[in-house]
Amino acid sequence: MSTERPITDWFPVSREEIARRGWERPDVVVVSGDAYVDHPAFGHAVIARVLEQEGCRVAILAQPNWRDDLRDFRKLGRPRLFFGVTAGCMDSMVNHYTAAGRLRSDDAYTPGGEAGFRPDRATVVYTRILKQLFPDLPVVIGGVEASLRRMTHYDAWSDSLRPSILEESGADLLVYGMGERPLREIVRLLARGVPFAAIRTLPQTAVLLEPGVPVPRNRRWATHELPSHEACLEDKTAFARLFREAESPAGGAEGVRWVQRSGDRTLVINPPFPVMSQAEIDASFDLPYTRLPHPRYGKRGRIPAFDMIRFSINLHRGCFGGCSFCAIAAHQGKHVASRSEGSILREVDAVAVLPGFAGTITDLGGPTANMYRMGGRDRGRCRACPRPSCLWPGVCPNLCVDHGPLLRVYERVLAHPAVRNVFIGSGVRYDLLAGGSAAERRENRLDEYSRALVLRHVSGRLKVAPEHTSDAVLRRMRKPSFSVFEAFKKRFDELSWEAGRAQQLVPYFISAHPGCTLKDMEDLARLSRRLGVRLEQVQAFTPTPMTLATAMYFTGVDPYTLKPVYVARTPAERAEQHKLFFRPGNGRSRGRKGGKPEAGERRSPERRRKG
Repeated sequence: MSTERPITDWFPVSREEIARRGWERPDVVVVSGDAYVDHPAFGHAVIARVLEQEGCRVAILAQPNWRDDLRDFRKLGRPRLFFGVTAGCMDSMVNHYTAAGRLRSDDAYTPGGEAGFRPDRATVVYTRILKQLFPDLPVVIGGVEASLRRMTHYDAWSDSLRPSILEESGADLLVYGMGERPLREIVRLLARGVPFAAIRTLPQTAVLLEPGVPVPRNRRWATHELPSHEACLEDKTAFARLFREAESPAGGAEGVRWVQRSGDRTLVINPPFPVMSQAEIDASFDLPYTRLPHPRYGKRGRIPAFDMIRFSINLHRGCFGGCSFCAIAAHQGKHVASRSEGSILREVDAVAVLPGFAGTITDLGGPTANMYRMGGRDRGRCRACPRPSCLWPGVCPNLCVDHGPLLRVYERVLAHPAVRNVFIGSGVRYDLLAGGSAAERRENRLDEYSRALVLRHVSGRLKVAPEHTSDAVLRRMRKPSFSVFEAFKKRFDELSWEAGRAQQLVPYFISAHPGCTLKDMEDLARLSRRLGVRLEQVQAFTPTPMTLATAMYFTGVDPYTLKPVYVARTPAERAEQHKLFFRPGNGRSRGRKGGKPEAGERRSPERRRKG
């Protein structure tokens, strides 16, 4: 991790580095549960660069010690404007615990992969400490943990419903989703002299109003009331309704805000900003990142999460897949925001000069590999559409699935003089490549994309996520029939054979998902053996906030129909399902360590122990 760049290319992390910049004090201190990596894949770096562009002096407090006399929280001094707090790129509880509730022995976002450098519920712990030390200074919370816990949510680690993280932490403001625009607006309002306490109607933020404080008037927004926190505690069907309403089109509408009562206080969740334009998302990725960890970590070892993405490039944000177990849409949004080719190629230029680059782009993708520049042809229809997924129960006829722009990006990046290989490490949605008439397939370049993918952009193994083999379980997951995977696998094998390449699909599967029985798992194991599928990337279902699967797990019903759903809840039931992956003869091999999981997923404890 050594570098010859001046230390001032990174944001200061100590009083000495603040002094080197000639500052008396920072305007904003960003506190993160992750180690400081100045890269667009790390949220704290993005926010710091955005604030810097707005004229703020920003310092970063990464992985502060919360166990001692709290000197870390004082060492950067008192910021002029506010503290910004994030638990990091993952929910801290998912980061710490396996699906079986066992404490993990590693942390991919810490030098050396060492565990123990962030607390459980990091956003809450950090914020409470800051409010104790600096009671009159505002604290803004954001990131995945805050975003997915912005309202009443089920917490599997305490097996309880918890209120908004605003209530538990004592923070002054919550930014949900991708935070560039809300943070820009906050500092612009403060620069105009608006008091922080008056910032209550900013899009994509949430506030908790004290008793007797009325909900601010806003003629542009409709206000919908969610079931109260107390109602959800008393009746699981109220929580089911809360989830259903939060996932509805109104839940992500630009002109609709939610209010939820919690005791004698009122949670207000303002509507989101519109989907980022190409110019806006380009501006975020084009900021002057060093793309390297801070030099302070040089002697502590490599940061595994950084090594995974070091030579990869993100093309877009958001996902319209709507999988039941995935929270990407709840955080990044359902509608895809894509970068321009120019911005992508500028990042290729930056990657090409990094130390250790040997000509291989390890991933050119996003939350889903093949959604670049896709979306509804008629956005008006999208705004009124009640479907939480554009791909389930079938591909929406209004959805543009043209793979031409993505193929052009692949071709232009591969033509870069410093690039020899472009591989796709993100999961591919093979159902986007299925179906349609011959004319539609030609128009959307589906067969051309499949051929290019298999022949030029697979490093030997391609990740896909069928998740299960039972169509009944797949319907609960909002995933296509397993027959679609079988057809894709057949074509993948044919193209690989024609090219004379020994390539394989690496499928992800989930055990103990709501609706999945022991028989379903036995059938999965049997069918995977028949197909010769190697069971490497497997995961026991982990209930994470703001997903349909978690709502089913907690309530035992489908929130949309209120009909009962079978749930394997006891440790014995879950373990019995999961161990079927590892019975002799299931074709499992050790494989390689790692892989890029869905939001909230990690390798299973069995995989770690046995592999």
